[in-house]
Amino acid sequence: MKKIIYVLAMVIANFVTEAQVKTPQPSPKTTINQVVGLTNVEIVYSRPSAKGRDVFNNLVPFGKLWRTGANENTTISFSEDVIIDGKTLPKGKYALYTTPRADNWEVFFYKSTDNWGNPETWDESKVAVKTTVKSEHIDRNVESFTIGINNLDNNYAHLEISWEKTIVAIKFEVPTAKTAMASIDRTLAGPSAGDYFSSASYYFQSNGDMTKALTYINKALDMSKDKPYWYNRLKSLIQAKLGDKNGAIETAKISLASAEAANNQDYVKMNKDSIAEWSKK
Repeated sequence: MKKIIYVLAMVIANFVTEAQVKTPQPSPKTTINQVVGLTNVEIVYSRPSAKGRDVFNNLVPFGKLWRTGANENTTISFSEDVIIDGKTLPKGKYALYTTPRADNWEVFFYKSTDNWGNPETWDESKVAVKTTVKSEHIDRNVESFTIGINNLDNNYAHLEISWEKTIVAIKFEVPTAKTAMASIDRTLAGPSAGDYFSSASYYFQSNGDMTKALTYINKALDMSKDKPYWYNRLKSLIQAKLGDKNGAIETAKISLASAEAANNQDYVKMNKDSIAEWSKK
């Protein structure tokens, strides 16, 4: 009897799980991704609709902190530092809060992003950047709350918030020239020691051209100030594979000394084992 009750309970549980009703969300969630210059910007927010209600100074009171959307935090992320109202907003993810008024809005980029709505206790130290922007009237009616990134330029864009017949635009500047020049400098400077090491490692692991692998690891060592023990470890393995056991032993000894100085016992053992093996007649 107990077994029958258990089976029935399982059947009912599965039915309830599968029969969950799906309905549209009253404030659908949306994600916006936009590249401004060379900076990636992502906005995640929920979109309530007016549905015949007066929005500002009614549904959204003037002079009070607003979650700027619905449900969980509206968030905005920047892949690079940006400038807002002359202030640097470090790259990262922020909750977006506002205090709407008839003629202007205060806009807050808040470091804590895991609140549902407004924080229980507002922490001024978590305000990364605060700015005030002009509120403007638009002729068309915006039924659903909307955030967008418009007026795109290589060096700036506007974060626009609109609902009902109100729009505010927050200008943010991006470091396109700085990022582009850094990329140019890196590219024109040629491969780094790490690039040569990775290339040598790939040739060795894939049993490719060992002569090229040796050339690449030598370039990596030449470019490296510290001559890491893992670089010399790889070089010794490549030399051994090329049949140069004497050279491999000498390189392994260098790697061993560096590994001992760094107290890396794994590399100490690997080098000692290899030296012993390659020293066999």
